[in-house]
Amino acid sequence: MGCLGVHFGITEQEVRRLRACETDEARLEYLQDELEEDFFANQKEWVAETDKAWDAIHRSLTDGRIGWNNGTYPLKHAIFGAEILYGLDDYILTLNTPAQVVEIAKALGEVTEPGFRKNYFRIDPKDYGCPVDSNDYDYTWEWFITMRELYSRAAEAHRYVLFAASQ
Repeated sequence: MGCLGVHFGITEQEVRRLRACETDEARLEYLQDELEEDFFANQKEWVAETDKAWDAIHRSLTDGRIGWNNGTYPLKHAIFGAEILYGLDDYILTLNTPAQVVEIAKALGEVTEPGFRKNYFRIDPKDYGCPVDSNDYDYTWEWFITMRELYSRAAEAHRYVLFAASQ
């Protein structure tokens, strides 16, 4: 299981800055020193923390496994976005375009609590590395709602969504 995850609703200008970074290290530095600082201090409405629940959220939206290509679009891109922006193994950094964000937001809006619950309880605890129980489910659902709300706001504002998680 990975560590803390967060989604950011970012602008075209911020995407250009990310893509302009010449190395993975420079991209991570821009994320941590500029984007995170600014968003957590000044743009909280464009931040959705998913804590460690991002792992179970992805599994619940796909086929119960963790992976870049499992599940179907657009739900599989809610966590592991379409574009991978970081190639080292200590961090995950992925991006969805505004058009993809609209499709993901629509699909997330159609996810019901009973359906999400059913998919969550299909997760293999051995593969997940944590107990699959009602406490973890409640924790996962709570963070899912926060993420879904960010996608909805980002879709309305034609923003990109950047997902970041330390490993």
